[in-house]
Amino acid sequence: MLTVRYERLGVRAGDRLLDLGSGGGRHAFEAMRLGAVVTALDADAAEIKGTAAMMAALASEDRSTDANGGMGANGGVGTAVVADAIRLPLPTASFDRVIAAEVLEHITDDRSAIAELARVLRPGGTMAVTVPRWWPELVTWAISDEYHLTPGGHVRIYRRSVLERRLAAAGLEVYGHHHAHALHVPYWWLRAAVGVGNDGHRLVRAYHRVLVWDITAHTPLTRIPEAVLNPLIGKSAVVYARKPPA
Repeated sequence: MLTVRYERLGVRAGDRLLDLGSGGGRHAFEAMRLGAVVTALDADAAEIKGTAAMMAALASEDRSTDANGGMGANGGVGTAVVADAIRLPLPTASFDRVIAAEVLEHITDDRSAIAELARVLRPGGTMAVTVPRWWPELVTWAISDEYHLTPGGHVRIYRRSVLERRLAAAGLEVYGHHHAHALHVPYWWLRAAVGVGNDGHRLVRAYHRVLVWDITAHTPLTRIPEAVLNPLIGKSAVVYARKPPA
């Protein structure tokens, strides 16, 4: 389930790409498939361990497929790193593209994290930042305190204009935005209503099956309604920014 549009970010084979707060690695894996040289970075060592294993498998599969004369993943390679977002152990101007998907809302000092992202992005490089959209997130907080008070949960609600101002304050130029994952909004409202940790609730399980089917089937039965609803209730706000050339 991708939130970022890679064509809008400008990802090409050979690009050096940082996926900050990579989690399970969904954006990192897709970047590898497009041929990027990917660094997946997260503070969760368990998540990074799984991401590293999948990256190795993808790279191995690519080499094997290419050797057999088929279509590989364009030579994409990946590295997984455990690190803190506000103290990135990475050289300045070392990435062509940066993705920070659904991570800044977890970081208390988000301005420092944004400054670090701007630092490691090369002049002329591009960045995609995604955060929960303001009003669907506000409703979820109103339904359940547990949703945002759980350790490691969300510490703020962003308006897109605030996020864009913080990116601009770090020296970045915003050039576009969109919304994504409208079908996920009612799911999280339901989770908040029955208890965030109540994964076994029959309605939660039923809705989850629909979302999994949507991701795997790519059917117009869900894709078209979500495309129509995204501008109205899309769960994620996605902002694209560019670092001015030196």
